[in-house]
Amino acid sequence: MRTLNKLLAPHLKLAPVLVKRAPTLTLAFDERRKSRLAATLDNSEDVAVLLPRGTVLRDGDVLIADDGGLVRVVAAPEAVLYVRAPNTLTLTRAAYHLGNRHTPVEVGADYLKLEYDPVLADMLTRIGATVEQAALPFQPETGAYGGGHKHGHDDTFAEDYALAQQVFGEHHEHSHDHEGSHEHAYSHEPAQAHSHKHEHEHGHNHGDHSHDDCCGHGHAHHPHRHAHR
Repeated sequence: MRTLNKLLAPHLKLAPVLVKRAPTLTLAFDERRKSRLAATLDNSEDVAVLLPRGTVLRDGDVLIADDGGLVRVVAAPEAVLYVRAPNTLTLTRAAYHLGNRHTPVEVGADYLKLEYDPVLADMLTRIGATVEQAALPFQPETGAYGGGHKHGHDDTFAEDYALAQQVFGEHHEHSHDHEGSHEHAYSHEPAQAHSHKHEHEHGHNHGDHSHDDCCGHGHAHHPHRHAHR
């Protein structure tokens, strides 16, 4: 059994004739987001898919087998909801509500596509969208960190979560460094002002004080010395 263990990088272009001649592997979205999979090519050959964790295959991707052979990925038609709207605002609202439910969505210029769900179909209809049930290839947006839609029980969730934490940590650390540099710059000036004031107060000497019965308060010695440094 051959193993498909490499995904051809998008920037590497093959001659169209080679891609056209390559056997195809037709997979639904749920299968295309699995990095380890036992599958059957459309020519009935059994293969094993063994790719880096987090890989999400798309229609038209080219896989390389361990013997150097090529296999072209085809997105299988599956039950989906095809969503349109009378205006951009309604379509944007539909996308917002679906994203708020962490629903995998394929985003087009004037449509949305998601896995069939009667509850979501009802919700979308209520906000003014037009919803059709259809059998079409489904290619939803991938996650912000490069992987597909993940749940806590998926085998790649831990890696995506760790990457998200790393990105957050890098931004958080940068923010602290930035704030620290400002604190140092602003705290330096008050320290100088405080030192100057302190020296001024202690350098002012009224000498010895004496009390006169007829004149009230007097100064036996009244030198005024101001020490400014």
